[in-house]
Amino acid sequence: MDTQVTRLEAVDFHSEDAAERFVKSLRDTGFGVLKNHPLSQQRVQGIYDNWLTFFGTEEKHKFAFNPEAQDGFFAAEVAESAKGSDKRDIKEYYHYYPWGQCPTQLKEELQEYYDTTLAFATTLLEWIERHTPADVAEHYREPLSNMIKGSEQSLLRVLHYPPMTGEEEPGAIRAAAHEDINLITILPAANEPGLQVQGKDGQWLDVPCDFGNLIINIGDMLQEASQGYFPSTTHRVINPEGMDFNRSRVSLPLFIHPRSEVVLSERHTAHSYLMERLRELGVI
Repeated sequence: MDTQVTRLEAVDFHSEDAAERFVKSLRDTGFGVLKNHPLSQQRVQGIYDNWLTFFGTEEKHKFAFNPEAQDGFFAAEVAESAKGSDKRDIKEYYHYYPWGQCPTQLKEELQEYYDTTLAFATTLLEWIERHTPADVAEHYREPLSNMIKGSEQSLLRVLHYPPMTGEEEPGAIRAAAHEDINLITILPAANEPGLQVQGKDGQWLDVPCDFGNLIINIGDMLQEASQGYFPSTTHRVINPEGMDFNRSRVSLPLFIHPRSEVVLSERHTAHSYLMERLRELGVI
């Protein structure tokens, strides 16, 4: 990690050195961007369109989140605040698990995407493990791709950042600077720009947002399992300006979680780590 990265470049999934270049980007920045990947752009667009409609209805309140299971709709008034931030993010969102609640007319499409993307996560985790130095990989208690087998914790979040009104709390942004808790996060490019990752020099880098790109970032659990070799990098979603001020932004991250009993390190299982972070965030 000696070279300062000034921008993120999309790696062609089908190129011969795709795995190596992708994992190098994860190592250098905590983020990797893929193009020409196998996930359906048409399916993603359909989900964006259908859920943007759903968020514009009162029906969403019928699916208010279950405080114990954490599935369902989170209104803007109860949206999370980033760790260390005293301002609530400007967003609303829906937590989807296959076992959780979901509007009937939206479930099939979402489940298909969940299954396909979760399967693709196995490929990405195999890439990461293949290009992990041996002295780092020896700390993995089991193959990374095996950690997610049978897990019921992977979370698909449908995020809606509503148009700005000018009445927002001073200093609040769509998603304040934070890191993810899980192993890796898989995110198709949103319908609007705004995602940024913090470089090692503290400067913010725009993540390529060309529709069709797939953005993957390291989470805290993989940082823990790799003893810091793969960094869980700080990122945020900034507020729009100009003509984009009145536009909604929809985003679809799938947070890939291991089984609860997976041992990440001498300090933590996946469950103990998750509970620690959720308490820090004030979620539990």
